[in-house]
Amino acid sequence: MRLSNYESPMPLGFSLRGTKSHFTLFSEHASQVFLAVFHVGDLVPWAEYPMQQQGPLWHVALDNLPPHTLYAFRCEGPSTGGHLFNSALYMADPYAKVLEISQKWADRERSYFSYASPIPPFDWQGVKRPLLKKEDLIIYEMHVRGFTQHPSSDVQHHGTFLGMVEKIPYLKELGINAVELLPIFEFDEIHCKDIQPHTGEPLPNYWGYNTLFFMAPMRRYAAHPSIFSPLEECKTVIRELHRAGIEVILDVVFNHTGEGNEKNYFVHFRGIDNTVYYMIDSQGEYRNYTGCGNTLNSNHPIVQQFILDTLLYWIEEFQIDGFRFDLASILNRGLDGEPLTSAPIVEKITDLCLKKNVKLIAEAWDAAGLYQVGFFPSQFPSWSDWNGRYRDAVRKFIKGTSSQVGAFADALSGSSSVYHASKTPLSSINFITAHDGYSLRDLVTYQMKHNFENGEMNRDGANENDSWNCGAEGPTINGEIATLREKQLRNFFLALFLSQGIPMLLMGDEYGHSRKGNNNPFVQDNEINWFLWNLKEKNQKIVSFVSSLIAFRKKLPSLRKTHFLTPTDIEWHGTTPHHPDWGEESRHIAFTLQGEPHLYVAFNAHNHSLQMDLPKNNQWRLLLHTQEEWEIHHLQSWEKAPFLGETIELPPYTSILAIS
Repeated sequence: MRLSNYESPMPLGFSLRGTKSHFTLFSEHASQVFLAVFHVGDLVPWAEYPMQQQGPLWHVALDNLPPHTLYAFRCEGPSTGGHLFNSALYMADPYAKVLEISQKWADRERSYFSYASPIPPFDWQGVKRPLLKKEDLIIYEMHVRGFTQHPSSDVQHHGTFLGMVEKIPYLKELGINAVELLPIFEFDEIHCKDIQPHTGEPLPNYWGYNTLFFMAPMRRYAAHPSIFSPLEECKTVIRELHRAGIEVILDVVFNHTGEGNEKNYFVHFRGIDNTVYYMIDSQGEYRNYTGCGNTLNSNHPIVQQFILDTLLYWIEEFQIDGFRFDLASILNRGLDGEPLTSAPIVEKITDLCLKKNVKLIAEAWDAAGLYQVGFFPSQFPSWSDWNGRYRDAVRKFIKGTSSQVGAFADALSGSSSVYHASKTPLSSINFITAHDGYSLRDLVTYQMKHNFENGEMNRDGANENDSWNCGAEGPTINGEIATLREKQLRNFFLALFLSQGIPMLLMGDEYGHSRKGNNNPFVQDNEINWFLWNLKEKNQKIVSFVSSLIAFRKKLPSLRKTHFLTPTDIEWHGTTPHHPDWGEESRHIAFTLQGEPHLYVAFNAHNHSLQMDLPKNNQWRLLLHTQEEWEIHHLQSWEKAPFLGETIELPPYTSILAIS
């Protein structure tokens, strides 16, 4: 093996051209960079090569590098003024796609050396992306490990991509056609400050919102130990989901990295060029708009390139259908941290994903108060938002909060008051619960958060949750309270799947999963977060109810409008037709939705019964009454639904769905 003439410094990272292995790293402030090459299992390199400088790029090419050689970089430079170069340490390649790292979950022995190996081709077997219309999406937010980790999942490979493949028939049965995966990139689950208060054992960073390698699928999600298993098995689950007509949306975290704010913890960016990759203030400290210690400098040109290269890699190499951007408002912050009216990286992401027909979803806020739901970004209507205002309005109304009827009606009809005129109901990702916060069962079971198991003395997690325990905190044997909770769950499901916009269901909510009141369980790798397949079987009647609602939604184009509703589409009612009560003390609303069939829907969130007069000139059949048990409905057998008279009684905290 010998040094070779370098033809071009691009692309960044490792690339193979014939017999030549090319390595390129960006570091504007380094004084010298070395390529270090390792044998598998070694922490000391068998050779180091000085890299040539071309502006801020450092590059070197080697002839006939042995197969499966590992590599890293050693960077020399200043350690003051915000710079943190440390010539004694080896930095991993930010563009690494295959890592030599333990496959054992929470193994504390690890390094981050990358394989200098070309990626083998994958057989997609002719399966293409589903390319679903946005209005048809039913999104299921889920965690790869948690979906099949529990023993009752009865899969061959628990907690892995392949384990997920075995459960695709269940997703189909439920009616899901898009999965939104919590981060599947290589993250450091052991880098977490929290300690289990009872055992003293370290807790893991389970959710994965501490990405280290944005182009490398998580090795601990692979079932087999071969070098390329993470890539091959990740592609396998994507291919099989596509074969089943299910799209794949990745939760991407381009707001911070797993290096955190500990300046003695080096993986890559910190030791490669700290002041370029992260936002640094005049004191050399990290600007923290994320609540996670550092903020990625996303509008710096080289970070923009890194983000775009990453997205393009997942689109082309993995056939990804969409991205959900965690704390996306940070992408709208400039190099000084101040909000921009037109952020370059957002424009470039939008252009790339439009060209590739890839869906874009923003969590349109950050941890420093930049809240942009409804106008992220207003000039790009192709983006959809996690609609936090929808969540808040639905939670408040269903539990009976005053002055919420107007906000609830707006949420049901597509949130036109939230979104700019250039947008549509499809700008709204409607969710009542998500990974962050209560599960739906806990929303009707707990008034207070119960986060002591997270090791932060219950200080973590949101204090305001708009939850209602229905009369007792936690599990109860009180039959009336238990019955009320079941009704409230049905009310929430009905609201979610009858709303204009794009519904998103949290994994496990469809069988009533409880996290025991923990509203911030990011460190819980146990039954608090795992999908409990034994409980799914026990609560199959809830699953069937949700599945029936999803199927009903799919049948009716009137529930999937691509424009905001007009008076010809919808008419609002109160206890009498055509006279809605928008007053502060009103806790009821009804509407008719025009279409084939016509729908009549009424919600009563009062603590007393109401007599509701139905609109005349229609013969209404009652499909669903949330006063009834889970299995009592006619969502799939309209012709068997009983006819209603001119008036129906709505007991407290109930809702109905009727057709004509």
